[in-house]
Amino acid sequence: MLDKILGKKDKDKNDTPDLRKNGKKSDSDNSDIGGRLKDMVGKVSGKPKDDDKAKLDDGDKKVAPDKKMPRPMPKPKPKQTMDKPRLRPPEKKKPGGFAGLGGGLGKQLPEDDQRTLVGAAVFGIILIILVGAGYYFLVYAPYQDTLNSAKMSKINEVNSYFKGALAADPQKNMILADIDSGVTPDQVLAVDVIGPATTAWRAYQNQQINLKKDPYGRVQISYSNQPTTAAGNGTDSSDSAVSSSSDVTNLIVKVADAQKIVNEADATVLANMEITTPDTVAVPIVLLRTQAAGGLVNVGDSVDVYQNVAPAPVTGNNTTQTTSTVTNTSPIISGATVLAILRNSTSGTYSSSSANLTHSQLFSINSGGLSTQTSQSAQGDVEQLLRAGASRNWNDAQLTTLLNAYGWRLSDFERVSNLGDLDAQYLVLLEVPRENALWLIENSNSVVLVVPTQSAPEWMITELHQIYGS
Repeated sequence: MLDKILGKKDKDKNDTPDLRKNGKKSDSDNSDIGGRLKDMVGKVSGKPKDDDKAKLDDGDKKVAPDKKMPRPMPKPKPKQTMDKPRLRPPEKKKPGGFAGLGGGLGKQLPEDDQRTLVGAAVFGIILIILVGAGYYFLVYAPYQDTLNSAKMSKINEVNSYFKGALAADPQKNMILADIDSGVTPDQVLAVDVIGPATTAWRAYQNQQINLKKDPYGRVQISYSNQPTTAAGNGTDSSDSAVSSSSDVTNLIVKVADAQKIVNEADATVLANMEITTPDTVAVPIVLLRTQAAGGLVNVGDSVDVYQNVAPAPVTGNNTTQTTSTVTNTSPIISGATVLAILRNSTSGTYSSSSANLTHSQLFSINSGGLSTQTSQSAQGDVEQLLRAGASRNWNDAQLTTLLNAYGWRLSDFERVSNLGDLDAQYLVLLEVPRENALWLIENSNSVVLVVPTQSAPEWMITELHQIYGS
């Protein structure tokens, strides 16, 4: 333990002596601690040690010629230290081989193997390109075409419903955003368009009914007979269609009936419907009985106007053929009102020879006979009676009772008896929209008045109940 404190080791005993110290022991060989302390005090105080004094004293003496002065050892140069220590020496580039293949594998490959690796790499790149191109043209591109077609179809549907007054509706932009955010065709096609469009159109058309009603509580509904087509520009095509009576049907109805129509229809009908204030005129037209709903219409009845187009003859190869032409499945004018109807004056003339009823009775008592006979006849001219009433030669109240709805009662009796004058003519004063008046006048010879069962007169309702038992 003392040796460790003194700094001595066992190997110091066998150390080779240093010849440069002239056989003197080094300071480290001092065997006592006191000597070491003395040396340290001398270094601090700057006093020379005993050995140094001896050397100085001996310096005056002449050095023996047989002793040589030791040469001083050169001071070793300090090695330059690197900024960052290297963990390992840099790898030396091995000659030969491909920089990314042969040289990168850690050893030089034969030339044939290098060519094989290069060919495999090129083949792999070509295969990746072919697979990517095949996926694009066979899978990705068709899928994108299908997706774009679905989006375009939905966009056209939106434009066909949200047009005219609803072209700038906020619902339209929301639906277009939902369509644009769809990532699959099924997701795009599942976007509901007709539901929001129906809700928006119902609110708008009900508002128009309240704004456009006339003083008689009626509105005019104009709707197109043509099928709905997708409009990409979002413009209202109903304005141009109103001018063509063959493409648009005009319906004059009460406000309550108009609201019922609007609330029961969807966007496919409401988007092509226009509600306006009725602008009507009364057009007188002369019709045969077969044209005037069989003569069974009365004042105040609502009728639909159709056009009867005769088939056009087709000649060829010395033969004549007829082809039927179908014009419109919907009426040209719907909901026209009969303001007045006049029957031919020949229907108002009757005499005893045409209206005579005889009743006879015969009684026999004890070979005595008693007979009675009763007869009833009527004769008159309604036209002359009308002229007499107009001159105030008759009591107006009595005349009104006799002639009230004479023409209608005559037609009704003919209907009940199943006998009637089929050659009778009628002058009908019909209320129609102003834009249809000219067409009705020009085509009065080919129009037919029909009575819709939805707004049928009383006699027709009674007959329907009797027929169907409801």
